Amino acid sequence: MQTIKTILLSGAVINFILVIIGALVGLIFKKGIPQKIKNALVTGMGLCVLLIGIDGMLNNDTNILIIIISMALGAIIGELLNIDEFINKISLKLEKIINRKNGNTKIAEGFVAATLLFCVGAMTIVGSIESGINGNNSTLYSKAVIDCISAIPLASTFGLGVLLSCLPVLIIEGGLTLLAVAVSPILTQQIILHMSVTGSILIAALALNMLGITKIKVMNFVPAIFLPIIICYII
Repeated sequence: MQTIKTILLSGAVINFILVIIGALVGLIFKKGIPQKIKNALVTGMGLCVLLIGIDGMLNNDTNILIIIISMALGAIIGELLNIDEFINKISLKLEKIINRKNGNTKIAEGFVAATLLFCVGAMTIVGSIESGINGNNSTLYSKAVIDCISAIPLASTFGLGVLLSCLPVLIIEGGLTLLAVAVSPILTQQIILHMSVTGSILIAALALNMLGITKIKVMNFVPAIFLPIIICYII
């Protein structure tokens, strides 16, 4: 019984449900949301993401050297692999496939845009890792609320495709959470803490992009989140 309750309250499931709710609200009020309200919602959510990132970075128990080395090496690895461009290419291919199948450009655009927004980012990775390792769903719960609100203007613009993006949310976040559960035995509290703080830096960078202040290729820094696993053992 407790296991069923835990699954139902997991961050991935809550995020899945709230994306559906937000998309349905956007579809219902499709013609009644002015563009300035949509822009205000996106800006407001960007500021909330920035707060989450800053809050996660403010931990005095971390070794700043580990964070610096993780970010530096992560940036090098990410740029060499060019993760950001790889994801963009996949999204374009996905959009072409969907367009060929249903011929509705807006559905394809909405699905790809929402999937990228909800699934590809630092909050997805950090939140899923925290959920799987120590059962802390706070980041995913916060992300779920932000995604719900963000889905409203997206669905009012792109329609049904945004609603369909709830499936990748469940699959990707659920998969990452299960992966984190599998590797949790080798992770110490120190490693988890440094992974979380490093991920929070990327969440703050994501927020700056959402606010239109920067154009950081956040996905190219994702390897930095996992480097404390190695660096903590060395240092």
